[in-house]
Amino acid sequence: MTSEITLFVNPTAGSGRGARAAQPAASALRDAGFSVRTVLGEDAGDALRRAREAVAGGTGALIAVGGDGMMSLALQAVAGTSTPLGAVAVGTGNDFARALGLPVRDPAAAGRLAAGMLKGGTARAIDLGRVGERWFGSVLASGFDSRVNDRGNRMRLPGRFKYDLAILAELAAFRPIPYRVRLDGGPVTEIDATLIAVGNGSTYGGGMRICAGAEMDDGLFDVTVVGDCSRTTLLKVFPRVYRGTHLDHPKVTVHRVSSIELAAADVTAYADGEPLGALPLTAKCVPGAVRVLAP
Repeated sequence: MTSEITLFVNPTAGSGRGARAAQPAASALRDAGFSVRTVLGEDAGDALRRAREAVAGGTGALIAVGGDGMMSLALQAVAGTSTPLGAVAVGTGNDFARALGLPVRDPAAAGRLAAGMLKGGTARAIDLGRVGERWFGSVLASGFDSRVNDRGNRMRLPGRFKYDLAILAELAAFRPIPYRVRLDGGPVTEIDATLIAVGNGSTYGGGMRICAGAEMDDGLFDVTVVGDCSRTTLLKVFPRVYRGTHLDHPKVTVHRVSSIELAAADVTAYADGEPLGALPLTAKCVPGAVRVLAP
């Protein structure tokens, strides 16, 4: 293992926390005897190109500093390679890091943990989801939740408040969505649903346990289907997602599968909080697709 480690930094994550977090994380790695190189980018495409160059050049690890968007970008660079991925989670949601039991908004602790695992050679293999050439680590969202994302992203308001407004607006306009679904290559099923979430990890949106039973190393997705709900039922069920107790509701079903095909009109899918593209799509769970510096 090379002693040079690459910090992959989003300087704007968490209202500037990304840039500040890189320093204590780098110090923790240097104190453990590692040489640290920092990679930034002019934009997402440039940052990903630089990260891939670091991986191809034999860096000992790629450690992403930022939020779930940065973790998603880092996955595109390391998935399918032997380069381990570390996370210094300082974004807004941090669902990928939480699912792995990593420190959140404590960059020094995250740096020390990554250094210890590198020294011990104990990187952990986890599964990833894949749609075409795009990898995801946590949850692929489609339906009501992705439409909230669409609307929130169009609002010129700071922070999470715009997403609260987007939820209210989408509730007012909501109609169940006709989906066509195929699980593990089986027959196509037509259903009306509020949303369908495909979970490699258990949470999205900063701790919403939409796929509460999902495990990141079992070779399967947990697919949560929230059925044809009225607005009143949705208002009752949706808050329960923070505890994961929505899975007990009769309108909610869970399927454990290795692949899923989803089709619906006018629905954009989001993966790890980032826009993935319009349905239809096919998502596959790839066992052991990445090694992570996590317990």
